[in-house]
Amino acid sequence: MMAERTGVVRDEQTGELILPATQRPDGTWRKPRRVKDGYIPQEEVPVYETKGTQWAKSKPDYPIGLNPNDIEKLRIAKNKDSEKVPENVLSKAAKKNAKRKEKRKQTQNISSTSSIENSKQNDAPIRTENLEAPSSDVITKDVISKKIKSLKKKLRQIEDLEEKIKSGILKNPEKEQLEKLERKKEILDEIEDLELELDD
Repeated sequence: MMAERTGVVRDEQTGELILPATQRPDGTWRKPRRVKDGYIPQEEVPVYETKGTQWAKSKPDYPIGLNPNDIEKLRIAKNKDSEKVPENVLSKAAKKNAKRKEKRKQTQNISSTSSIENSKQNDAPIRTENLEAPSSDVITKDVISKKIKSLKKKLRQIEDLEEKIKSGILKNPEKEQLEKLERKKEILDEIEDLELELDD
């Protein structure tokens, strides 16, 4: 009867464009709807931009009236800089994750080397001078505890969602809800990392 396309289907009998029936979160179905030829699905509609945003995008990168030779030199320098990604370009979250990975590697290296050293010499002390991060990078315990609190709140929401699905209250979870459930392990790991950081 209907030949499927992305988002909209054409009825083979009448030739009209139709939005197919979709299921609501509570399990009921929406009726198929007829649409006009020029219809654009909601997902494909471009995001509205204010005049200020459009103006900011259209603004030139360099001052008006700058010598074209200087503009070319600046572009070449900018391209060279973009190839090297300096640390200050990374977001706060990316910096934190990089530091956590380094700490894990260091602790794993120390634990593996210490077990080897202990098997050779039982009295050899483990050196941990290089493990400590500089004081400027230390995050206050208050900030960490707030972050843990917000993550635990998200975890409770995920657990509530799991309960609803198990009990049958929510039979057909939406895509966003399923994505939320998939983040459970990631959130648990992050809470664990932050709690370890808080204990240090």
